[in-house]
Amino acid sequence: MTPDDILLRRRQDALGAYAPLFYDKPVQLVRGEGVWVEDADGRRYLDVYNNVPHVGHCHPHVVEAICRQAETLNTHTRYLHETVVAYAERLLATADAPLSSMVFTCTGTESNELALRIARHRSGGHGVIVSTFNYHGNSQLLASLTTAFPVPEAFAPFARAVPIPDPYRDGEGRSDDELAEIFAERVAEAVRSLAGDGVRMSALLFDPLFANEGLPRLVPGYLAKAVSIVRKAGGLFIADEVQAGFGRSGQRMWGHQVQGVTPDLVTLGKPMGAGHPIGGVMAPKDLVDSFGRAATYFNTFGGNPVSAAAGMAVLDVIENERLIENAGRVGDYVRRGLIRLMDKYELIGNVRGLGLFFGLELVRDRASKTPAPEQTKALVNKMRDAGVLMGRIGAHDNILKMRPPMVFSIENADFLLTALDKVFGEI
Repeated sequence: MTPDDILLRRRQDALGAYAPLFYDKPVQLVRGEGVWVEDADGRRYLDVYNNVPHVGHCHPHVVEAICRQAETLNTHTRYLHETVVAYAERLLATADAPLSSMVFTCTGTESNELALRIARHRSGGHGVIVSTFNYHGNSQLLASLTTAFPVPEAFAPFARAVPIPDPYRDGEGRSDDELAEIFAERVAEAVRSLAGDGVRMSALLFDPLFANEGLPRLVPGYLAKAVSIVRKAGGLFIADEVQAGFGRSGQRMWGHQVQGVTPDLVTLGKPMGAGHPIGGVMAPKDLVDSFGRAATYFNTFGGNPVSAAAGMAVLDVIENERLIENAGRVGDYVRRGLIRLMDKYELIGNVRGLGLFFGLELVRDRASKTPAPEQTKALVNKMRDAGVLMGRIGAHDNILKMRPPMVFSIENADFLLTALDKVFGEI
């Protein structure tokens, strides 16, 4: 057995045989820097997948901030601490009114769980609407709302799943206005269905860029219409910004700002601390205060001084290195390259994405748009062999998912596009 085989066997024994791993031949990573990671054999890979090291693997400014605070003080969150408060204030300054208060957590799962609790407390209802291909976390409640992956929990009777518009597959000659109306009506049907079962609305929970749904081109007006329908029924809009936020779109700090909709609650997770465990919920102060009076909510580690220092350093890097601008410029460059590949390879049916979040939908036949999940899986593994790490998403498991750290450059993009060209030529 090779050293990797031995480690894999030990992992399966220690962590369970079904603990997920990427790739047919798993990668043992030992270090990272910027957009590059290195395996135990010294081979480097271009990381075009991970939003966890949001500003790059082991960014020296973030590492230094974590180390400096860790050697000074770290404790739970029920003491006054300047960095924690200053970080909350700085983060909230990026949000639109009335999002003016912050509750810290450790993970995106905790953030979405908390946001649903707050929404239920404010609305007096417990009905939830999600998309037909969603993932928002690992808690029992969120598992009962999950439609993207297998879970043992049954889909919740107090929830409804609605399709979101995908112009590539749903267009059929319809205008964007027509698509917005048609799919907003699906939300209205879900509200009526819940009401028919005696379930009052509490929340619409969406990722504003619809990442797990496959990164479809955003249909102007759809989200605003859906949110309006839910609010008229007494519910709140929760924007899950774990994947969409912190400038990923290349246009604004938050995905919901790209959509022109201000949520009632915004949930944050892993990119927030460049992988250091911190998450949170942004909401209007009256919403946070009314829930706090009723729930006495606290989170032992959420927003601790070291996590807050990491988060503050991430904001420094985003601002000082102009990473939102970089995401827009490099993202546009990549998409132009992907379109050239689509012109060259029939397997590519559609180019998707925004900023430094892009994808390719692979189809067996462009006329019928028949999904090509087997080729998608094969391509992901071949790209790993070519030194590029990426994933796949979508209801048909046929969309290449590319979401690199925000320091991704034109030079990195050329490496990616050259590798894709080579591998598509071999499929």
